[in-house]
Amino acid sequence: MNETQVQDFWNAHPCGDHIVGGLRQEFADDYERFFAAYDRWRYDQEGHIPACLDRFDWRDKKVLEIGLGQGAESEQLIRRGARWSGLDLTAESVARVGARLALRDLPHDDLKQGSALAIPYPDDSFDHVFSHGVLHHIPDIRTAQAEIHRVLKPGGTLVAMLYARRSLNFQLSIRFVRRAVLAGAYPFRGFVRGDGMLRMHLDNAASTGLRRYLSLETFTHRNTDGPQNPFARVYSLSDVARDFSSFEIVDSFQRYMHAPPLPVHRLPFGDRLGWHLWVTLKARP
Repeated sequence: MNETQVQDFWNAHPCGDHIVGGLRQEFADDYERFFAAYDRWRYDQEGHIPACLDRFDWRDKKVLEIGLGQGAESEQLIRRGARWSGLDLTAESVARVGARLALRDLPHDDLKQGSALAIPYPDDSFDHVFSHGVLHHIPDIRTAQAEIHRVLKPGGTLVAMLYARRSLNFQLSIRFVRRAVLAGAYPFRGFVRGDGMLRMHLDNAASTGLRRYLSLETFTHRNTDGPQNPFARVYSLSDVARDFSSFEIVDSFQRYMHAPPLPVHRLPFGDRLGWHLWVTLKARP
C-alpha cells in the first residue's frame, strides 16, 4: 500500500461527503448549505467531539491540523482561539476547507496541500499538532510521526484520534459479525442486487478471494471507512507507543459507541468500548 492510493481514494471520496448527500449532488455546490447540514449530522452523531476539544488549551497556540475532511474541527479549533494552519493530502479537501474559512470569515495562519511524510513547514513551528481520524490511514506512520515531531516546538504535543483496537466495533462487529455475514452471504452472491455495502464487499471478496479478503488485516482496511477504503489501522496504547516512538503518551481516553450493524450508538460504554481512542503525546527531547 502506498500514499498515492490513499490520496486517490480520499480525493474521490471526501470524508463524510456521502453521509448528507454530497456537495456536488444533493447540494449542487452550495457550500454554506452543505457545511451547515454536514456539521449538524457530525455533532449529532459524534457529539462528544466539542467536549473532547475543550480538554485542551488552544488559545493563542500555533496549531497544525493534519487531515482536514470538511473542516468541521478546523472551525472548532479556530473558534477556540487557535492560530490555525491546515494540511491535507488531497486537493479536494483543501478546496472545501478554504471555502469554509472564506464563507465564515475564520482567521487562520495557513492552508496547504501536502503530505504528512514531508510536512512543508520548518522545524519547531507549532505548539500543537491535531489530527482527528487521519493518522491511522497513513501506511508509513513512523515517517509521519517523525515529521510531526520535527515541526513541533520542544515539548510540544500531538493530539490525535485513532481507531481503537479495544472497542466494540473492532472486537465484535468487524472481527466477528461482519465477517460472519459476508461468509454466509458469499455462496448466494449472485442473488444480491444493487450497489449497497454488502454488494461491494461481495465484489471485493470475489476479486480478492474470500479467504484472503476475510483475513483480519485486509477486512479491517475495508471496514472502517467503506469497502473501497484502501488502508486503516486500529490502535491499542501499546500500538501507539510502538508507532509513535518520538513521543511519550501523557493522556488517553475513549469515546463514541459505534459498531454497525449493531444498534449500540446510545449505549453508555463509550469510555471503555468506544471506537475513538484520543491520545495526547508529548514530543520527546
